[in-house]
Amino acid sequence: MSEETRKTLLKSNPIVADIKESEEDVVLNISLRPKKFSEFVGHKDIVDNLKIAIQAAKQRNEPLEHVLLSGPPGLGKTSLSHIISHEMGAKITATSGPAIERAGDLIGILTNLEVGDILFIDEIHRMSKVVEEFLYPAMENFQIDFVIDKGPYAKTIKFNLKPFTLIGATTRTGLLAAPLRGRFGIFYSLDFYKIEELAKIIKNSSALLAVQIDEGASLEIARRARGTPRIANRLLRRVRDYAQVLKIERVDQAAASKILDELGIDQAGFDDLDRKVLKLILESFGGGPVGIESLAASLNEEVDTIADTVEPYLLKAGYLKRTSRGRLATKKAFEHFGLKFSKEQQEEIF
Repeated sequence: MSEETRKTLLKSNPIVADIKESEEDVVLNISLRPKKFSEFVGHKDIVDNLKIAIQAAKQRNEPLEHVLLSGPPGLGKTSLSHIISHEMGAKITATSGPAIERAGDLIGILTNLEVGDILFIDEIHRMSKVVEEFLYPAMENFQIDFVIDKGPYAKTIKFNLKPFTLIGATTRTGLLAAPLRGRFGIFYSLDFYKIEELAKIIKNSSALLAVQIDEGASLEIARRARGTPRIANRLLRRVRDYAQVLKIERVDQAAASKILDELGIDQAGFDDLDRKVLKLILESFGGGPVGIESLAASLNEEVDTIADTVEPYLLKAGYLKRTSRGRLATKKAFEHFGLKFSKEQQEEIF
């Protein structure tokens, strides 16, 4: 197939931008996860400190201290948890905060843990307060006191647990109760990745997915991946789909750029929701300030969706500013959409 034919096919075969991750995508995403520290890219300081903590715990023949990992979605909290399990040679039991609805559920999980096992709770800040309080003695003394019956017939049953390690992952550290947060011996906050680090992840993943991409294409995908490995891998899979259908043997920067444009991912890595949020602030609210509740209501979205999914990257990348009066679009946001940034708006921000 000639280059000209490929370009024609690219132009005439747009793929729907709003692609949901299928079950196959989820399985692939798991398979692309690094299995050990040597395969993990980025967060070098965190990885080095974890290596020391794990080595020390193994030398003392003790379980690792409880670990709390925080940061926006897709930055490697779950991957790090499984790597810790692998490096400790321990079995990992994974669950999530919303899945543990009753204290009995937690007791069932904890009593089935063996010595040195790891319990991974994703979105740990979303556990109910009742369940959370059962974790306090379990984390400190490896015991649980469970009250059965009521009134004069009430009695306490004490469950002795085997020493284990709790790894909690959260996207909202501020929602964690102070007593729970204080019981973690190791705490790390994961930040967005650099473009060069994402490009390395993309190259590693492309080898696993058997898709050939050059250095320019890797950097192009990395630039639009919002500093997030999960998004980088998702975009790579979409690029692979195009390459497969259009019989492109090796994806170069021009092809990657064209494909990502078709997917609705612009040069800044914004998707449709990002653009809607910024355009609403810029056009309907004159650049802000505007409250997040007003934004959510205007877009018919949940407040948590904007706070957890959209805002972290826009704030980090400098397109949005959070103030006591609401969200403000920065000069960078005005320039991205080709809008004039007035002196009054500059004074509002600074």
